[in-house]
Amino acid sequence: MAKNSFIQIAKIVEGEVAFAASNTNIVVKKNETWIVTGGKKANVYYSPDKGKNWEVYTTPIIQGKAMTGIFTADFYDSKNGFIAGGDYEAPNQNFTNKAFTTDGGKTWKLIAENQGFGYASCVQYVPDSEGKSLVSIGASGLYYSSDSGNSWKQLSTDTSLFTIRFLNNHTAIAAGLNKMIRINFIGISV
Repeated sequence: MAKNSFIQIAKIVEGEVAFAASNTNIVVKKNETWIVTGGKKANVYYSPDKGKNWEVYTTPIIQGKAMTGIFTADFYDSKNGFIAGGDYEAPNQNFTNKAFTTDGGKTWKLIAENQGFGYASCVQYVPDSEGKSLVSIGASGLYYSSDSGNSWKQLSTDTSLFTIRFLNNHTAIAAGLNKMIRINFIGISV
């Protein structure tokens, strides 16, 4: 797609929104930026140069209604990324809600269809996991994957958590409705 300023691109699709579910709808790694959207379209906006130029990449994530699309993203490095979200109004729908890329976001492939979590507000790579370990928080609780998102293990059914950040490769802080908790991921496997 032709490169344009983000303002020009953002005006193209009426009804496309950026959800701020867990402060993970924008990912910045060095000079690169990814912004994920939902609503009428579930796209990934990519800038290789700190926002000077932008490209738009389509995704297979559910879209078309006001509360559908990508709610969260993370990139392990400049090539490997993961997006998640779904249908906020159908929180247990666990298909067309998670996808991965190995080319920096140009193409996306659905993963773990009809498996694992439904609507997700936050997904994060575990540091120093070579892009293999991921954690998701959302309407069906806390999930963990040790195989790049192919399979998921539910670690908690607590639905009041909305976001998670890692302090190191085995300790994270999750936060939600009137709470913050510390989670240790030592010895967990899927």
